[in-house]
Amino acid sequence: MSGNPSASLRSVPAPRQKARFAPGFGQRSLLTVDTEEEFDWEGDFSASDHGLKHLKSIAEFQQFAENIGVVPTYLIDWPIASSGRAQEMLGDYVRRGTAEIGIQLHPWVNPPFEEDVNPYNSYAGNLPHALEREKFLRLQERIIERFNCTPQIYRAGRYGLGTQSARMLTDARVAIDSSVRSLYDYRPGGGPDYSQHPLEPYWVDDRHRLLELPLTTVFWGLLRHQGRWLFPRMAKLPRANGILARTRLLERIALTPEGVPKEAAIRGIDMAIDDGLPVLVLSFHSPSLMPGLTPYVRSEDDLDEFYDWLRGVYAYLEQRGIAPTTVEEIKASVIV
Repeated sequence: MSGNPSASLRSVPAPRQKARFAPGFGQRSLLTVDTEEEFDWEGDFSASDHGLKHLKSIAEFQQFAENIGVVPTYLIDWPIASSGRAQEMLGDYVRRGTAEIGIQLHPWVNPPFEEDVNPYNSYAGNLPHALEREKFLRLQERIIERFNCTPQIYRAGRYGLGTQSARMLTDARVAIDSSVRSLYDYRPGGGPDYSQHPLEPYWVDDRHRLLELPLTTVFWGLLRHQGRWLFPRMAKLPRANGILARTRLLERIALTPEGVPKEAAIRGIDMAIDDGLPVLVLSFHSPSLMPGLTPYVRSEDDLDEFYDWLRGVYAYLEQRGIAPTTVEEIKASVIV
């Protein structure tokens, strides 16, 4: 990457790389949806064994989002980008200004198919960079052609960035990456380690061409300031982190309705606000909008709880003065 050839999204940035926003931007929230095919979360990765029957549930969710004044960012992968139904539906939302589209790369379902399909290669950043880049460029081109928009935000499927992913994105003129899941370490499965990455948005390169917008995860509890050191060590002991959470000493809270109770998310929002995070990035996977497709929503009751989470969290964000934002607004407000 010219100007900062060593920049890597896997590396922890220096404090000087922290991004600043224009006066008046304050603190905002961004809702991102990993919009993807349905597959067996407990099974092997497959290039062909997947479906898209939950698209009708995305339409129902979009109406919900519009009713509460939220503009979702749909990060779409190859099967979604190749679906005529998705093109018609999501394209309409974009034209009406009620949604944005970004890029999400699931390498195992994205041509060209040159690699072995396995857990290690499911992290796109583990592929040879030429192959990661070619898969990305084909997906980007398909989205531009099918949806008549130029997506400005990227998320690597399974948060699987590589050492050259930043170069790939800047060369393709993508302004924002949102693949870093701060406070999580995916090395046991062959993925990246983000356990020491900051929660705040930061510039990846010295020329301020690529902004990293980490998914929001915080530590809560009496030992929260020791969380980065303590949490990974306790994770090696059976049930230790569960005990710490129940005793209100230390809890890791991601801002997602998938596996995180609403009450915990609200505590996490308080921590994010207190820490002064300019953008709270919420996320979930689109198949969770239909019961039985992910471990997080197995029944209609689970789906009711999912929507109750969204209602409660957005009501609380409004109460705390945290307005929803968009990718375009973030781009316009960050100080370059």
